Amino acid sequence: MHLGRVAGTLVASRKEALMEGMKLLVVRQLDAENADTGSYVVAVDAVGAGVGEVVLYASGSSARQTELTRDRPVDAVVMAIVDSWDIGGEERYHKGREESRAR
Repeated sequence: MHLGRVAGTLVASRKEALMEGMKLLVVRQLDAENADTGSYVVAVDAVGAGVGEVVLYASGSSARQTELTRDRPVDAVVMAIVDSWDIGGEERYHKGREESRAR
């Protein structure tokens, strides 16, 4: 599993039939310090995430383990919207606080 921030959406009007109806997101990977790693992935959205939200995503064969993506040609899936995380008792990210700082 990886941490990422939704950077945008991807629209593909023509795609494999098994992918019909799936929302695709462009996700920028984050490190444990909440810093951008410079790496991007396109992921199926299984939880209704929006642009700017921090998410947890799985890639590889694990991406095909959600109800939405089972047995589909998917290599990454957003499976959680992150509320907060801490390392060693130090908070690295908190959804509400980060949003208020951005204003």
